Amino acid sequence: MSMKLKELTLEEKRVILGKGTEAPFYGEYVSNKEAGVYVCRQCGEPLYDSKDKFQSSCGWPSFDEEIPDSVKRTPDVDGRRTEITCANCGGHLGHIFEGEHLTAKNIRHCVNSISMKFVPGKNE
Repeated sequence: MSMKLKELTLEEKRVILGKGTEAPFYGEYVSNKEAGVYVCRQCGEPLYDSKDKFQSSCGWPSFDEEIPDSVKRTPDVDGRRTEITCANCGGHLGHIFEGEHLTAKNIRHCVNSISMKFVPGKNE
């Protein structure tokens, strides 16, 4: 079964396929506070609900929970971080950080805006 993937721009390819990082405070969703769902920019699968987004002041959109079974965790090649990718297509999203005490769940998914697309709507 083949998956229909969106044609990516050069910058989207650099981050999503090349495991790059966009500049801090640059992404379109850093300050977004609308209700809705964030989906994978490459395959369209739902990743995060806006109710789990929080202001971390780190420069990238931050979430303390993902939609179940949507995000894969892999030890990063640097040996210190955990990379997060779309569980459906493998596109690079960013990294997970724990122990920062920014929310009660004590976890931060630090996600590149360019790796996602926001779909406005009601939270569940």
